[in-house]
Amino acid sequence: MYRCKYDGPFFFEWDHQKNQANIRKHGIDFKSVEEMFRYPMLVMPDTREDYGEERTASIGWLREHVGVVVYTERRGDVIRVISARKATREESRIYAKTFQN
Repeated sequence: MYRCKYDGPFFFEWDHQKNQANIRKHGIDFKSVEEMFRYPMLVMPDTREDYGEERTASIGWLREHVGVVVYTERRGDVIRVISARKATREESRIYAKTFQN
């Protein structure tokens, strides 16, 4: 896990049906994830499974709470959002401890 601050501009894309399912499950619209990339994040590879592509999981500031977004980078400046949710207490604690100064 490492700290990261993205410098845009970036373009975001996602699957519409996946976004609707994410809104129902987690209450987070993928459009709101774009805000996370304006702030420092904790970044790590998502190695839970072999997805056939490199995926990244990041913990960062999302609206009024800490969130987690999983995404893949395409064509250099395109970020494809795969999932987004509110961070767990432990993830929020790690984020706060890392960026407390």
